[in-house]
Amino acid sequence: MAQLSPRAPVRTGKIDSQVHVWRADSPRHAWPADAANYLRDTAVLSSAARTPLGGDELIATLDAHDISGAILVPPVFAGDDNSYAIATAEAHPERFRVMGRVPLEEAAGRAELEAWSDHPNIVGARLTFFWPRHREQLEAGDADWIWQYAEENGIPIAVLAPGLLREIGEVARRHPGLRLIIDHFGMDLELKDDAALASIPQLLELARFDNIAVKASTLPSYVTETYPFPSLADPIRRVVDAFGARRVFWGSELTRLPVPYDDAIRHITEALPFLSDEDRDWIMGRGIREWTGWA
Repeated sequence: MAQLSPRAPVRTGKIDSQVHVWRADSPRHAWPADAANYLRDTAVLSSAARTPLGGDELIATLDAHDISGAILVPPVFAGDDNSYAIATAEAHPERFRVMGRVPLEEAAGRAELEAWSDHPNIVGARLTFFWPRHREQLEAGDADWIWQYAEENGIPIAVLAPGLLREIGEVARRHPGLRLIIDHFGMDLELKDDAALASIPQLLELARFDNIAVKASTLPSYVTETYPFPSLADPIRRVVDAFGARRVFWGSELTRLPVPYDDAIRHITEALPFLSDEDRDWIMGRGIREWTGWA
């Protein structure tokens, strides 16, 4: 895994900080039992309900929209198998990096992280505290080992933790050398409009920790509006004001978007007049490159 080098020069170009690639559920690549329950019970659009996205198709989409590359994030519904995302990045190292899933059980998780230690295409880990058993593991302290390990080894961690922002803030306080990224502005995947945006004040409280960044990822999924998504403008302005543009990373989660990919891109590049050109440069790629050491 590439060590962090925040002062290294970075390539220009837009980077999508969150895209899922995955294989279909099959005996060889079986999804966990939680996935069936999630698809049955969730009221929101899930990537799992769509045709799996592969590397070649993703590159064609990125090229059509002038996006230089993407961070590949294996989806929770496919389990902790990172092999397809890693193989995709290895096949196209100039376009992709991976933030892989890590089991919270210490023995299995340490083995996974150690296996990544010299891998040039893996730039971090992603933990999800969304399903009940994952939340229970966080609250039971089962994840405590990974915060220390990641801090000591310079591994950025992205977290999906709706309703748990105070707990993530406490992790940042205890581990000031750990680089954390809060996915989707910390919002609950199952909420929309005002209900989803109600958690923004809790997110803003975490701006005081300079080791926390946030993903402005799949934000159109949280509102029922069409482009230019007017109700998102003020929350984005407040988050950028609080964290600074260098700690806000645009991402699409392309396969969950309810709108065209182009709308998600130009939302940041064109529709928010309070962003300067320099702000957009950081949000649309430079920031995630520096935070993860993808130089």
